[in-house]
Amino acid sequence: MSFDATPDEHAPRLLQALELQRSAYRASPVPDLRRRRQDLLTLRRFVLEQRTALIEAVSRDYGHRSRHETELTEILPVLKDIDHALKHLRHWMRVQPRAVDRLAFGLASNRVVPQPLGVVGVIVPWNFPINLSFLPLVAIFAAGNRAMVKMSENSRHLAALLIDKMPTYFPPEKLQFLDETGGVGIAFSKLPFDHLLFTGSTQTGRSVMQAAAQNLCPVTLELGGRSPAIVCDDFDLDTAARRILYVKFLNAGQICTTVDHVYLPRSKVQDFVELARRIVPQRYANLNSPDLSSIINAQAYARLTMALDEAVARGATVLPLLPGSARDDARHRLAPHLVLNAPADCALMQREIFGPILPVLPYDDLDEVLSQVQAGPRPLAFYPFTHDRKQLAHMLDRVMSGGVSVNDALFHVGQTDLPFGGVGASGMGHYHGREGFETFSKLRPVFQQSRWSTLALLYPPYGKKIEALL
Repeated sequence: MSFDATPDEHAPRLLQALELQRSAYRASPVPDLRRRRQDLLTLRRFVLEQRTALIEAVSRDYGHRSRHETELTEILPVLKDIDHALKHLRHWMRVQPRAVDRLAFGLASNRVVPQPLGVVGVIVPWNFPINLSFLPLVAIFAAGNRAMVKMSENSRHLAALLIDKMPTYFPPEKLQFLDETGGVGIAFSKLPFDHLLFTGSTQTGRSVMQAAAQNLCPVTLELGGRSPAIVCDDFDLDTAARRILYVKFLNAGQICTTVDHVYLPRSKVQDFVELARRIVPQRYANLNSPDLSSIINAQAYARLTMALDEAVARGATVLPLLPGSARDDARHRLAPHLVLNAPADCALMQREIFGPILPVLPYDDLDEVLSQVQAGPRPLAFYPFTHDRKQLAHMLDRVMSGGVSVNDALFHVGQTDLPFGGVGASGMGHYHGREGFETFSKLRPVFQQSRWSTLALLYPPYGKKIEALL
């Protein structure tokens, strides 16, 4: 999303769309359980009925995107999350009674009432555009809200499909999808939403938060970061390699929660390399494998290939893991790579890679690694591999991250009963499951005084009345 374009021309249209939804919210501010369930079921029906079209649209946006990866990482999680919300929604919506403070006296009552915020804005990245637009919608609709969703400039085919087909399922006063045609993103982030969810880069997240602050609009930021994996000496290397290499090269590494780089005991680095050379070609025969997704566009492809070339020029060992050609410039396809001895200040080690390139970093002392990770920006995910409980506890204490998968990678993201969110530079706020329902709800405290309260005993003159309460 570019913040360089002029947004003024888009502001009136976006404000009109927002006011349409806000007017509908004012007319019906608290949808009942039946209405919310119906919205979730309609969302589910859209995904199932448009499934093939959704998969094909994403693949056209990528140039080539493995249909199986789209099914696994986008369609399935959305359906799973809808089913989870349908199962638990009645419980989430319940009024929560609370104990009454002793100052209330009488028969007063306390309760927390979850109520819809109103209209929620969602800014969606290109890497998982179905997942990262529909999973928020599950929580937004479960909480009784309305939504406007701004798609990425790299998701033009998908955006066109959603804009064309969605009005058959939801009226514009409930849900609207918007395409990025230049300047839409910044105008969108300046709208006075009741909540704004942004998923994307840390740099753009800062701009979104700054724009939202003008309206005191609360934000949930799902950003990124250089998420490390650390394999400890006690963990089986073959198992670690299979799990890390699967996640790293899924979607050609274009995942904000993927393993950015891996730390290995120095004595195991060469064994890991040999395992990678055997495992990866079993999964992708060559650069033309239908299960190997393309890099999203020529610009991203050039960034990755230049980073590889820089690493080689500065003495790193770059190892393509597939037979035959490792690059296809015309189709922006890049083979999985390992990188050894990468300089600490090269591009691959200074920013989130977001591609099928895995730096392998040897270590001799685990605490030195933990200190190094701790000294950097807090990552969105952390992947420790160990069966030693004491060692695991030590690692979790020393490394703060948005989420953790122990002895695997990425899978904490797909758990419907776990919150998902970053910390520090990797984001703020949570959603998924109940936490998503609560993020997009106002947990409204309600104190109700009893008819016969003894609080009148506290009216002035105070004398020693207050002292008696202490």
